[in-house]
Amino acid sequence: MVSAAALTVSLASPAMADRGGQDLGGQDFGRATLTGFAALPAETFVPDSEPSGAAIGAGPFNGIAAPFAHQPVQGFSGVVNRRDGTFDVLSDNGYGTKANSADFLLRVHRIQPDTRTGKVTVLGGFNLSDPDQHVPFALTRADRVLTGADFDVESIQRTPDGTYWIGDEFGPWLLHFSAQGRLLQAPIALDGVKAPENPYLNGAQPNIASSKGFEGLVRSVDGRHLYPLLEGTVTGDTPGDLRFSEFDLCKGRYTGKRFAYRLESTSNAIGDAIAVDRHRFLVIERDGGQGDTAKFKRIYLADTRDRDGDGLMDKTLVADLLDIANPKGLGGFGETFRFPFQTIEDVNLVDDRTLAVLNDNNFPFSSGRTPGKADDNEFITIRLSAPLHADKRALR
Repeated sequence: MVSAAALTVSLASPAMADRGGQDLGGQDFGRATLTGFAALPAETFVPDSEPSGAAIGAGPFNGIAAPFAHQPVQGFSGVVNRRDGTFDVLSDNGYGTKANSADFLLRVHRIQPDTRTGKVTVLGGFNLSDPDQHVPFALTRADRVLTGADFDVESIQRTPDGTYWIGDEFGPWLLHFSAQGRLLQAPIALDGVKAPENPYLNGAQPNIASSKGFEGLVRSVDGRHLYPLLEGTVTGDTPGDLRFSEFDLCKGRYTGKRFAYRLESTSNAIGDAIAVDRHRFLVIERDGGQGDTAKFKRIYLADTRDRDGDGLMDKTLVADLLDIANPKGLGGFGETFRFPFQTIEDVNLVDDRTLAVLNDNNFPFSSGRTPGKADDNEFITIRLSAPLHADKRALR
C-alpha cells in the first residue's frame, strides 16, 4: 500500500526509457478476456472490531471522513486460493506509512467471491500476533497484536502444514505464522538489505527505498523453496533490476541463489508473483497511475532459465490489464475492460488458462475506478489466449 501523498507523484519521471514490452521469453500471449467480476464495497469493516485511522487526518478522503469506528477490510496485498471457492487475502500495513498505521491491526481475511452476483462475502479472518515474543524489538501494543506500525505485510503463501509465510517491507523480513495467525519464529532478514524502517540500521543508510521490500512471495511448486521478490532496486544494483531470492524452507535459511527481474521502466513496480512451474513465474508489473493516468498494468511470465544469457529473467507478456476483452459486458462495463488501479497486488492461478487478479484499494485514498470515490476491492478472473502449460502442482 502507498500513502495518500504518493498518489500525487508525477508519472513523467524519465529515470529509464520504457522498453515497450519487448519480451525475451517468446511471443506475447495476446489479449485476455474477462470471465468474472465481483467487488467488495470500500466501506466494509470487521464486525465488532477496534476503531482505526486516527492518525490519517479527518479528511474527507474521496468522500469518506476519518477516523473509522472499526477496522477496514481493505488493502488486499496478497492472496491464497484455498481451492474450495474461498480465498485468504492479506491486508497490508493499513494507511501507507509506519507513522499513521499504529491503530490498524494486521489481518488475514477469508473471502468468497461470487462472479454470478458480482459480490464478495467476507467469511471471517484472524489477526496476526506475537504472544510468544519472537519479535526482538519493541512492538506497538502491549498485547503483542501486530499493527501497521510494526510490519508492512505485502505477500502471503500457505504451506501444506496449514501455516502461512508472509513477506514484509519494513525489514524486509519473512514472517512465519500458524494457521491462527500466531508468529512461530523470529523475523528472518534478507542479508545485506535494509529498509528505512528497519530498527537495526544503527545509524547506517538503508539500501532500499521505503515501501520497496518484499512485495511478492512465491512458493515453489515442489513446496521446498520460497522466492521473495523485492519491489525496489537495492542500492548498487542496476536501476530497475529486482532481486528474486531463494529461501530453503527445510533448512530455514536463504540459499544464496538469486535471479534478477528487470522492470520495463525504473518508475514501475511489481505487485505480486506466483509460480507456474519450476522455472516460470507470473509477475504483476505496474506503473503508479490510476484511472486515466494508468498507462502500464501488465502480467508477465518470467523465466529463470535466461535463454538469451543476459543475466536476467526472460519475460513474456501474458495480459495487459488495461486492455481486456469483455464481450459479455461483465460488471456493467463496455467491450474493453480496464483494471486501472494504482496498486494491483494479487494474482493467482485458477486453472491453466484462467487467472484471478485483485487490487489493493489503499482505503480510503485511491480512486482509480471513479474519480472522487474510494475504490472497492475488486476481484476479477481473466482467461488467457493460450494455456500456460503449468505444472499440475501449481494448481493445487
